[in-house]
Amino acid sequence: MFFHITHTDKKSQARTGIIHTDHGDIQTPVFMPVGTQATVKTLDVADLKTIDVSIILGNTYHLHLRPGEDLIAQFDGLHKFIGWDRPILTDSGGFQVFSLGLQKESKGIRNTNDTKLRNSKNEQLIKIDDEGVTFRSHIDGSKHRFTPENAIQIQHKIGADIIMAFDECTPDDADIVYTKKAMTRTHAWAKRCLDEHNKLNKKKSAYKKFLFGIIQGANHKELREESAQEISKLNFDGIAIGGESVGYNMKATRDILDWINPYIPQDKPHYTMGVGYSPRDLFAVVEKGVDMFDCVAPTRVARNGRLFVHKKINTKLYINITNSGFKTDPNPIDKYCGCFTCQNHSRAYLHHHSTHKNCSPIDLRPYIMYTSL
Repeated sequence: MFFHITHTDKKSQARTGIIHTDHGDIQTPVFMPVGTQATVKTLDVADLKTIDVSIILGNTYHLHLRPGEDLIAQFDGLHKFIGWDRPILTDSGGFQVFSLGLQKESKGIRNTNDTKLRNSKNEQLIKIDDEGVTFRSHIDGSKHRFTPENAIQIQHKIGADIIMAFDECTPDDADIVYTKKAMTRTHAWAKRCLDEHNKLNKKKSAYKKFLFGIIQGANHKELREESAQEISKLNFDGIAIGGESVGYNMKATRDILDWINPYIPQDKPHYTMGVGYSPRDLFAVVEKGVDMFDCVAPTRVARNGRLFVHKKINTKLYINITNSGFKTDPNPIDKYCGCFTCQNHSRAYLHHHSTHKNCSPIDLRPYIMYTSL
């Protein structure tokens, strides 16, 4: 059994459960730190284990570009390549590929006939067709091609425990015509991903890999419901809820979860992709029955001085260590936290380092605490 529920809340849709993988069990609800390029920024493997992280993320797009899935495969997968013996999840790279043409500052132009995305210089960044996506690397401009089949093949070579189907991610404000076209394509790709995954899973491997399908439909209720039903019909191991809205727009996220919950299987893990900018966001989705969530926020905001703390310390759930009021503060960041930083360093010391950019203090422990309450 891949996933089983251990407890359900009587007053909401919240539940606890356990996901079983060959690299260990994952207790849910779970926040998953993002290690886009096979590392969680500012943290090493020892740090992650100290704060009891049970699963981390990698990204297919970035790992494909460098160091490349073939090199990772020479190490028998990402676990050995980075020295991590716990579960790993990889995104298919769909969001990153499509975001190449959806940069708000580039004022991308969308042509719904063949879905070409161009930047402000009218340079084509990606071309989407029914077979897949052709795109140029943001690193060196080299041309690459993702299809549902090779997106799955790449993830199998990377060797994650949980992999994601290749989908067409839709922006927050996508109109219904474009969204329906993208959603229909996502459903067709989902079937192709599942076929390729099942074929590869039949080959001899050191451990089993599990595949999640992704629900799309932007902020259109009827399309989200349709997508939930179509993805749920397929034999995926878990259900993910994608799209730019999820995590970025929390009101829309809550609405989307209300729309799709009647249609998605309750005996499979539910994953909201990109939720976690604020610890409060975790409560919002857990109450809707979500089991898994990820976000780059903890490390990203910490590099600018924002550190998450217990609500008893600050009801906003964070402090900004660069503020001058911490210059002589002898207290730890969070007296309720057991991480190395909070146990050994004062706010004054961290303020000194953060304001001089000598280091980037970071602490994910509050996320672990909040999701376990």
